[in-house]
Amino acid sequence: MTAMNVADMVSIFLKNSGKINITAFDGSSFGPQDAPVHISVNNSRAVYYMVDHPNDLGLARAYLQGDISSPELVPGDPYEVFKQLMALKPDLKKPNPADLARIVTSVYSHGIRHPEAPSIEGPSRWKRRAEGLLPHSKAGDEATVSYHYDQSNEFYRLFLGPSMTYTCAVFDSPQDSLEEAQERKLDLVLDKLDLKPGDRLLDIGCGWGSMEIRAAKRGIRVLGVTLAAEQVKWANEWIKREGLEDLAEVRQMDYRDVPEGDFDAICSIGMMEHVGFKHYPSYFKEIFDKLKPNGRLLNHQITRVNSTTGKAAGEFIDRYIFPDGQLASPGEIETVIHDTGFEIVNQENLRQHYALTLHDWNKNLVAGWDRAVELMGEPKARLWGLYMAGCALNFELNNIQVHQFLCVRPDSETMTDTYPLRPWWVEDSTVKPSKA
Repeated sequence: MTAMNVADMVSIFLKNSGKINITAFDGSSFGPQDAPVHISVNNSRAVYYMVDHPNDLGLARAYLQGDISSPELVPGDPYEVFKQLMALKPDLKKPNPADLARIVTSVYSHGIRHPEAPSIEGPSRWKRRAEGLLPHSKAGDEATVSYHYDQSNEFYRLFLGPSMTYTCAVFDSPQDSLEEAQERKLDLVLDKLDLKPGDRLLDIGCGWGSMEIRAAKRGIRVLGVTLAAEQVKWANEWIKREGLEDLAEVRQMDYRDVPEGDFDAICSIGMMEHVGFKHYPSYFKEIFDKLKPNGRLLNHQITRVNSTTGKAAGEFIDRYIFPDGQLASPGEIETVIHDTGFEIVNQENLRQHYALTLHDWNKNLVAGWDRAVELMGEPKARLWGLYMAGCALNFELNNIQVHQFLCVRPDSETMTDTYPLRPWWVEDSTVKPSKA
């Protein structure tokens, strides 16, 4: 059997439509030199990575190590190259088993190797289970949240900006600044919850405290909880600088362990991705029990487009970004919310807004690239550029969405309507807030 070069292997999976040029360390080349995108396969390790994991994990490993590269690609924002690569989708070919066997045989004829994963890669699902970190147990959640969020606070600030808000912003126009859009998101949440000074808010998965600052400046008494120690430190220092200690507090605590109850409102912004689908009923029940009758919930989370796809993330996201993360469709979430006993007042899809948010984060990362590499090393800086640009594209393609659900815990005793007939948070609404 004649040995295959890298270009031969690529031709098994891809038609030569002139959209891409791939050159390899073995001297082979696929596609025309004047193609709009050029990819270099710089060493054999990239090939071994792809044979071991012929999916997004194999590609990510090779890219993060510098084993594949592109002159058109900006490490802090590879979005444009990703978009051009998506144009290759019609040119993909389905390889037959014989061709796949030829590729594996050709690669392993040079020796059977399984190169080590990049040092920044997290453990596999199997290894986490072997270590006793059961998915969405308290110990498991603490470990996975710490893995993602207990990085350098300065690194996060490089791309998040001064608001330190790591969730979807809300734009009136694509020209809005990120800071304006993040303030608008925080205000939208608080306006939907319709809280007055002195009311009590619980913020589940509070991040670095931007909601606590915004709410406290309205006179709202707010408690934020997160499992990430670095976030707690940043948030409480921020609260102290603002002189808001009498109104705002952030604790390192699982939301299930919060001893207080009878909150006027609860918000959960970008935290549900960590809960796990089978735990949704207990999650919403916990929130229901912590609210006063007529109390409100604002639940904000990334969602699947439909309920026919699996809930778990792919290997790349699981090992590098959100271990054990799961997404569900809006319909599935609504069903659990209703079955818990809540009344859903409003549901809003902010998909387009998240794409704009991610583009701004990528721009910030590019602007602070040298410092990001200094703080985290180039592989991890590349990782965040890769992750955010890929997410932006997937939101734009409507492969994923993000929804806000505004809910009320009904008062079964009084049976009294407690909110206006029309949306009270809309700027041009003539309806006044019920608690004003």
